[in-house]
Formats: sequence, structure tokens, C-alpha cells
Amino acid sequence: MLAMLNIAMMFFSEGGEAKGGLLDVNPGLIFWTFVTFVLLLFILKKLAWKPILTALSERENLIKDSLDKAEKARIDFEKLTEENKVRMAKAEEEAQKIISQGREYAEKIKAQMMEESSSQAKKLIADAQAAIERKHQDDFNRLKAEIAEIAVNSAEKIIRENLDKEKQLKIVDKYIQDITKN
Repeated sequence: MLAMLNIAMMFFSEGGEAKGGLLDVNPGLIFWTFVTFVLLLFILKKLAWKPILTALSERENLIKDSLDKAEKARIDFEKLTEENKVRMAKAEEEAQKIISQGREYAEKIKAQMMEESSSQAKKLIADAQAAIERKHQDDFNRLKAEIAEIAVNSAEKIIRENLDKEKQLKIVDKYIQDITKN
């Protein structure tokens, strides 16, 4: 834009015709270029400089805020990571404790069941032995009763066959003498 303004000023200041080469020094051109530059600088300062500086300042503040937020987020992330590690360690410890308690409880239940089984087995054995003893005693009593009955029947038969009055009197006398002696 500045170059076009210079060319236009040069064309109008010289009467419409261009003289000289590119390296020729033209004081009028230098003056108008300087005036144009100062005018453009003044216009830019009044109209564009403050908005540009404000935008740059806002951009700088936005970048600083973003960096601060990113740093805070990184610190929060590290803190959360540490907390998660602590929680994980605590959870692992509690899991191990629960597993250990479960094993202890299972061992206790196993021991209790073994003890109960053993006591039930002993009770069953004792009951079986008592039943066997009762059965043996019943059989023994029955056998004794049968033997007594056989003995009585045998004695009865023997007594019937040997029923002699004199022998009987001798036995009774002897029995009476034995009683008197005692």
C-alpha cells in the first residue's frame, strides 16, 4: 500500500511523466515517503495499535492461564495418581486380610467339623458297643434261662427217677444239721 502511494505521489508531483532511474535520489519523493510513513504510523497508532496490544495482552494472559491450568491439572493428576496408588495398596492389603480371614475361618470350620465327626463317630461306636453289650447280655440271659430250664427239667427227670423216700429223709436231715451248725 505504501509503495502504491509513493508511486502515485511521484506521478502527480512530476506532472505525469516519470524521469530518472531507480537509483536516482529524488528529495521530493523522500519527503513524501517520510510524510506518508509518519501519517500511516499515526493512523495505525490511533486505530490499530491499542487493539493489537490488547489482543496480544489477552492472548498472553490466555496462554499464561492455560499454562497455569495445565500445571495445576498435572499436579492434580500426580496427586490423584498417588492417592490411587495408596488406595490400591490399601485395597490389596484388605483383600489379603479378607482372604487370610477366609482361610482361617475355613480351617476353623474344618477343625470343628472334624471334631464333630470324630465325636459323632465315637458316639456311634459307643452306641453300637452298648447295643452289642445289651444284645450279648440279653442272649446270655436267655441262654442262662434256657440252661436253667434244661437243668430244672433234667433235675426233675432225675428226681422222678430217683425218688426214694429214705434218701429224701437223709438229705433233709443232713440239710437241717447244716443249718443248725451255722
